[in-house]
Amino acid sequence: MTEQAPAIGTLNEGALHAALKQHYGGGDGQFEVPFSGFVADVVRDGTIFEIQTSSFSGLERKMRALAEQCPVVLVYPIAAQKTLVRIKDPSSGEFTRRKSPKKGALCHILSELVYLPSLLNHPNFSVEVALINEEQHSVFDAKARRGRGGWRTRGRHLLEMVDRLRIDGAEDLLGFVREPLDSPFSTQDLAKAMGQPIELARQLAYCLRHGGLASVRGKQGNALLYEWAE
Repeated sequence: MTEQAPAIGTLNEGALHAALKQHYGGGDGQFEVPFSGFVADVVRDGTIFEIQTSSFSGLERKMRALAEQCPVVLVYPIAAQKTLVRIKDPSSGEFTRRKSPKKGALCHILSELVYLPSLLNHPNFSVEVALINEEQHSVFDAKARRGRGGWRTRGRHLLEMVDRLRIDGAEDLLGFVREPLDSPFSTQDLAKAMGQPIELARQLAYCLRHGGLASVRGKQGNALLYEWAE
């Protein structure tokens, strides 16, 4: 399929980040504010909104330092639906568009929360998951893959805000567990109660342990057994 190409000037690596900053800043927010030796993305009504479109790895020091000063909301977007736009030739404007088969869900935030689980119980710290529809632009690079050519991502763009989930503490993670779960339980049991793959259950179990909601009770074979904290 060939259509009229999007404006090449919009192929900005920070487009999604900028759109979310504007969304959370609104008409009265302050942007790029120096704060306690760091720069805060948005400050509005006495709260910092920090937008993170990549991994939480390495963020804990900054988030903890900011949270010691005032309320902080760490915003992370997850694509419920992603449209892939591949620009074959920027000079001619030829491109294709298709829907990605991958669907994101709010619980996928667990793969990032494992980088700062102990921070979840800080009274001034929250995480907000922004479930969005987005468009991802890629450009063909003939020099990629050692000259064999390949597609390089050149930007993510916000199309629509679908849903939001605010996580104010480790206890809010229990909302991902759909079915009752008694002690002791394994990650296999947890995955079944969540209705999600085992990897997400392992990530949730890790967060629950470091959030003080569960502890290791023993083993069943090679599998750890957990019990709920009293």
